Amino acid sequence: MIRKKWGIHKTGISKPYEIGLRDSERLFLGKGKHREAMYTFKSQIRYSECDSQARLTLAALLNYFQDSSTFQSEFLGVGGRYLKENNLVWVLSSWQIVVNRYPELCEEVETGTFPYGFKGCFGYRNFFMRTSGGEMLARANSLWTLLNLEQQTMAHPTQRMKEAYEIEEKLPMEYAPRKIIVPDNGVFEEPVVVKKHHLDTNHHVNNGQFVDMAMNSLPEGFYIRQMRAEYRMQAHLGDELIPYVVRSPGLCVVSLGSPAGKPYAVVEFAESM
Repeated sequence: MIRKKWGIHKTGISKPYEIGLRDSERLFLGKGKHREAMYTFKSQIRYSECDSQARLTLAALLNYFQDSSTFQSEFLGVGGRYLKENNLVWVLSSWQIVVNRYPELCEEVETGTFPYGFKGCFGYRNFFMRTSGGEMLARANSLWTLLNLEQQTMAHPTQRMKEAYEIEEKLPMEYAPRKIIVPDNGVFEEPVVVKKHHLDTNHHVNNGQFVDMAMNSLPEGFYIRQMRAEYRMQAHLGDELIPYVVRSPGLCVVSLGSPAGKPYAVVEFAESM
C-alpha cells in the first residue's frame, strides 16, 4: 500500500513523497489503523551529533524531536510566521523522553511526531525515532502551553490550528507524571549565566539548553534511559541559573533555579525506565 507523506527534499522545499507502508509502519500496533496525521522525516546520524562513543547524544535526539514538530507546523501553515502574526507562541511545559537505544554514527533513522490532544490552552504531542528497519529507538511525550504575547495570558488554539492538526491516539508508553519532585538532600553547584547562544527565536532559553546545562551535573558514565523535564519559568539573557543537584543510584535530579530560589526548570535523568 502506498500513501503520501510530507518530507524534506534537497531543495529544502516541502513536497509530498510516496512511501511503501511496511508492517512496522502500522505504528505501535494499537488498533492497526494507519496514522495519516503523523509527520516524519528521514536522516542519517552526523558526527557532530555524536558523543565520544560515536552514538547520538540525548541533546541531539531532543533537537530531532523539536525540529520534527517545527517542520510539521510550518508545512501545515501554522508555524512561526502564523504565530507571530497572531501574537501567539507555543511554550514547552514538560518533556518525557524514553530511550531504548541511541543510534550510532551514520545510522539511518526516521523521526516522527503527531499531536494527540488539545485541552484548553494545552497541546499534547508524541514523538518517536526509529531505524530504517523499523526498530523503535526512542519515544517521547510532551505538553505545550499556548500564550498570547500581547495580552500576556494563556490562549486557546485558533480554529485554523484545530483544523490543521489531525488528532491521533497517543503512543503506548508508560506515561510519567508531569511534576518532578526535588528531594532535599542535594548540593548547589557552579552557577550558569545565560549567554546569547542559549537563546532561541523567542529570545528566551531554549528548552534543550536547560537539559544541556543539567547534563553537566551527571555522574561519569551515567547512561540516560529516561529524561523528564518540567519548565516552570522563562530565563533570559544575563539571568543566573544555580544548579541544585540530587544524586542517588541510577537517578539524578537537577533543579536550575534563580538566586531567589525559584526554579526555571527541573530535569530528572534515570538509568532505567
